[in-house]
Amino acid sequence: MKLLLIHSDYIEYEVKKSTPVAEEIEESFKTGRLDEALTAFIAVESRDEESPSSVVEKAVSSIAEAASQVKAENIMVYPYAHLSSDLSSPKVAVSVLKEIEKRLSVDFNVKRAPFGWYKAFSISCKGHPLSELSRTVHPEEGGKGEPIPECGEVQEIVSEALKAESTAKSYWHVLTPDGELHDMKEFDLSDHANLGKFVDYEMSKSRTVEKAPPHVELMRRLELADYEPGSDSGNMRYYPKGRLMKSLLERFVLDESSLAGAMEVETPLMYDMNHPTLKKYLDRFPARQYSIESDKRQMFLRFAACFGQFLMNHDMTISHRNLPLKMVELTRYSFRKEQRGELVGLRRLRAFTMPDMHTLCADMDAAVEQFGEQYSMCIDILNRIGIRVDDFEVAIRLTRDFYEQNRDFITELARKVNKPVLVEMWDTRFFYFVLKFEFNFVDAINKASALSTVQIDVENAERYDINYIDTNGEATRPIILHCSPSGAIERCIYSLLEKAAMDADEGKVPILPTWLSPTQVRIIPIGTQHLEFAKDVASRLDCRADIDDRDESVGKKIRNAGMEWIPYVVVVGDNEMESGNLNVTVRAESEPKKPMKVEMSVDELNQKIWSEIADMPFQRLPLDQLLSRRPKFL
Repeated sequence: MKLLLIHSDYIEYEVKKSTPVAEEIEESFKTGRLDEALTAFIAVESRDEESPSSVVEKAVSSIAEAASQVKAENIMVYPYAHLSSDLSSPKVAVSVLKEIEKRLSVDFNVKRAPFGWYKAFSISCKGHPLSELSRTVHPEEGGKGEPIPECGEVQEIVSEALKAESTAKSYWHVLTPDGELHDMKEFDLSDHANLGKFVDYEMSKSRTVEKAPPHVELMRRLELADYEPGSDSGNMRYYPKGRLMKSLLERFVLDESSLAGAMEVETPLMYDMNHPTLKKYLDRFPARQYSIESDKRQMFLRFAACFGQFLMNHDMTISHRNLPLKMVELTRYSFRKEQRGELVGLRRLRAFTMPDMHTLCADMDAAVEQFGEQYSMCIDILNRIGIRVDDFEVAIRLTRDFYEQNRDFITELARKVNKPVLVEMWDTRFFYFVLKFEFNFVDAINKASALSTVQIDVENAERYDINYIDTNGEATRPIILHCSPSGAIERCIYSLLEKAAMDADEGKVPILPTWLSPTQVRIIPIGTQHLEFAKDVASRLDCRADIDDRDESVGKKIRNAGMEWIPYVVVVGDNEMESGNLNVTVRAESEPKKPMKVEMSVDELNQKIWSEIADMPFQRLPLDQLLSRRPKFL
């Protein structure tokens, strides 16, 4: 801890503006003055977190000693971060400062200036030999990090949009494909079980997970991903198979965005929290932010690619001929400070990969047209990933005015999926958008997670001063569409795993799409004399093929291939070496304990696999081809 002690004729302050880590204060705390005071400017440092109570003890002793020396009865405790470049967390700093105030108050008249606020202050130093003193206070060596008495915490940074979301008055309806808007309480959900689960999830507002959904065990058993204890909660590690799946999904979504006309860009990971435009946007986005300090500036880690792309749009020269103008970025990563009880597996993370596309449209009519096209694009993208319309529920969120002006268009959204959709309607626009849809996957524990989404944004062109030159040569504000064609990449994997787990519960064979399966063909030689033939077969397969050459029984190798959900399993022995044909177990056509075995040539197996994956991205096997040479990650 660094201390600067000034014996003053007076010290007075007035708060001007809050920083992102500001403590909540009452009106009376926004100004303060002490006459004939010892002012203790204090910077709490990171090493103080090792033993905050010992630091408090030493600081109180130093300040009290100085006050006694200059015969000061009044003490101002003043947080002053500029004394150090190695500051503690805001939570620890506030607790330490409050405890110093509390302990000094036993013998002195003490005021404390608020933490985390920009303040104007005036001080009149007396100028005698003891009027300016500096001290450095260190925690006890070997301190155990004992807590100081609880005395409040820095308030979590919560955007105004999140606060609005918690208080917004929503009107809930179910819209059927025939255009009827039903009051949700009166709609019979008995024939729409999955929609009923989604409605219950939305109504309960409970995002906390009380037990791990099935995909958590599956992501580990399949060696895809796991928790990373060395990082913050909600930050995962991905093993080679999981990294392969992520990479394939990323490439697919970017390719589809490019086909839709989007230009790929890249923008920074962190931004200045006090940038005037960004600060306003932070309050309009319903997410919690990670904040960090860099060179005394408060920064935040991006939770989407919006602001980076919007700042780029601001600097561009855009003509009406360029519209609709689309840009896309794959954010590896976006960061949101999700609450701990909500974090589980790949479902809800604090660091995630988000394909984020934005479209500038000439006007609202063009925006609605693009919204419809992107709605269809998202359905197609999820379908090709392996998540069908029957696997997700649609939520449409909009203002009442927008619905009244666009009834037929909104009805067409329900007609497109040919099933009832949930509608949340507001009388007043709380957010930056007037219309939004989400495709929500409902998992095995009845929790919903949003995948694809598109929003019509009517605020940010103005906020970021984005213009295009219209047909009259005048600068005009566009309407902006936000689109994540697939939702977070990790959630796509989560959805596929949860879907497979629910299929297994229904007596089906769980499987991943062939194009995403880390191993597409597993070749099992019956004996060591068949290994070279297995290698020859693998060399002629145009897919991810591996060989189980371990010293295990054939039966165990087949069971292991089943546990890994390998789409095609080939057992090779004397007959296969003689005939050249393969005995292939086709997982997608099998039933539990009833494997579907088909005899085919290597060329026929190639054709069958490529009929499934020909138009999807492909990467080579991410591990050694021989299982005996692979490490175990779990």
